[in-house]
Amino acid sequence: FPVTIAWAGMFVTNDLKELHESTTHKQGLRWRLQTLNRMLGSLRQGDFGFIFARPETGKTTFLASEVTHFATQAEGPILWFNNEEQGNKVQLRLYQAMLNINLTQLWSDFESNQQRYMERGGDRIKIRDSAAIHRREVEHFARELRPSLIIFDQLDKIKGFSGDARDDLRLGEIYSWAREIAKQYCPVIAVSQAGASGEGKRWLTMDDVANAKTAKQAEADWILGIGKTHDITEEYMRHLAISKNKLTGDADSDPDQRHGRQTVRICPTTARYEDIN
Repeated sequence: FPVTIAWAGMFVTNDLKELHESTTHKQGLRWRLQTLNRMLGSLRQGDFGFIFARPETGKTTFLASEVTHFATQAEGPILWFNNEEQGNKVQLRLYQAMLNINLTQLWSDFESNQQRYMERGGDRIKIRDSAAIHRREVEHFARELRPSLIIFDQLDKIKGFSGDARDDLRLGEIYSWAREIAKQYCPVIAVSQAGASGEGKRWLTMDDVANAKTAKQAEADWILGIGKTHDITEEYMRHLAISKNKLTGDADSDPDQRHGRQTVRICPTTARYEDIN
């Protein structure tokens, strides 16, 4: 049936130039790791994905490294909902990652380091630290602050969902909600755990995601596993594997690397991840 002009804004455009502009030509938030720019491309409104790894692998360090780079590009605030590691420790890692310095260097000049952190966009990163973050709180902050990016560390622990539901169904509800947040406001990055099957494993797959059958995986546009082996010669090596990728990418993304695997280096003293190649 004919679509009137008044209804036109209710449907997805079929204008090819507009589609190109919104999905590929107009860049979103670019990663610090060129590896991820090649594999995933930038993050745009509507994009929801998660990283997962075993404990003590460097998930928070990964976020600090990337989020401080996103902050240099963001127009609005970056909301970091933290219910895992102590918030003050996360903030210190953000300082280190933004300035690429160790703690000794950070403490050496409070005033100058804080000024440089703020000038580079650090003031855009807002950490909400609580062990009992509720979905209503997230929705309130997103509505009021109109963020450029939202981080959930960790998404599985967000409150306000069916407490009596089977665990995988409850998690599916949480991840579906996070996808809706991404569509309404901005890109969303979540953190999850890898199960015991991922211990000492170099390349993680979707089967290694903890506490889920397919509920978590089905809702995500992209999934990144961070693998770590027990080989002492690889102590500072981390192995990135894209197990799901529905993103459109950028002009410089590599179609052959959409589900790629790449080894990178973690630098714990400066809270950075670095490309090797």
